[in-house]
Amino acid sequence: MLFFSLLLEVIWILAAEGGRQHWTYVGPHGQDHWPASHPECGSNAQSPIDIQTDSVTFDPELPALQLQGYDQPGTEPLDLHNNGHTVQLSLPPTMYLEGLPRKYVAAQLHLHWGETGSLRGSEHQINGEATAAELHIVHYDSDSYDSLGEAAPKPQGLAVLGILIEVGEAKNPVYEHILSHLHEIRHKDQKTSVPPFNVGELLPPQLNQFFRYNGSLTTPPCYQSVLWTVFNRRAQISMGQLEELQETLFSTEEEPSKLLVRNYRAPQPLNQRTVFASFIQVGSLYTTGEMLSLGVGILVGCLCLLLAVYFIARKIRKKRLGNRKTVVFTSARTTEA
Repeated sequence: MLFFSLLLEVIWILAAEGGRQHWTYVGPHGQDHWPASHPECGSNAQSPIDIQTDSVTFDPELPALQLQGYDQPGTEPLDLHNNGHTVQLSLPPTMYLEGLPRKYVAAQLHLHWGETGSLRGSEHQINGEATAAELHIVHYDSDSYDSLGEAAPKPQGLAVLGILIEVGEAKNPVYEHILSHLHEIRHKDQKTSVPPFNVGELLPPQLNQFFRYNGSLTTPPCYQSVLWTVFNRRAQISMGQLEELQETLFSTEEEPSKLLVRNYRAPQPLNQRTVFASFIQVGSLYTTGEMLSLGVGILVGCLCLLLAVYFIARKIRKKRLGNRKTVVFTSARTTEA
């Protein structure tokens, strides 16, 4: 009897551990239920967030990020992995960041996207606007820790770059280094090798425009250990490339196949945190509607000014003509006299 009791207890513990590790984005194990198994997911400094540009703090002392080794990530192939939640590319330690409080070495990058056909799949938003997808490049503090796993739970142990991706007209050849291999890892836990390429070209232009805040991992266990840098400018891929991302991968190992889509977390409350900006928000003073109204107002004002100038000039001209006629009439009467 004691043996069966112990056996049942072991089975219960294993089941509980399995429940803690299993998570999804929707359903009974979806993001609304993460805090039950991963308490830190319910804490007050979570990511992603909706960046409201009229509330950010401009910090002129934020140093520019320097990407070291991004253009030459070695000669060894890079591992591309479908982990059931996303597509993840391993990165070599020769890639690292400067311009942060410590040296942060690259570990991996991965993507987030939406439902098939949707143009909303990013995790971070700017002024309530999501983009088609988002790229995260994950780094860890190599000055203080020996590995990503050791650094992950520690305060500012991680530094993640967030790149918002929108749909453009042309195919992005750099993203093809990843997307062209997706058919090789259609099911969960499948891996393939990707030849090294210039990872820096995945990023948008003007890296000097970014937002910075303290946040968390956007997936369980949601450690609040991430120094986030979200770039203001966006990368672009074609609609065909987005569809390839949305329609190729499965979150399951085998049949029945379940399409890997909508793998993004909803924006979390900012609470008392401050979001810093490396640049002045020139366009953030007005909404699109306000800018349109302002433009129409300026145009109407200019037309009114032109009309006023026209009527004033016309009045002056009439007055001058009247004065001239008076002078002529007076001269004629003087001559007659």
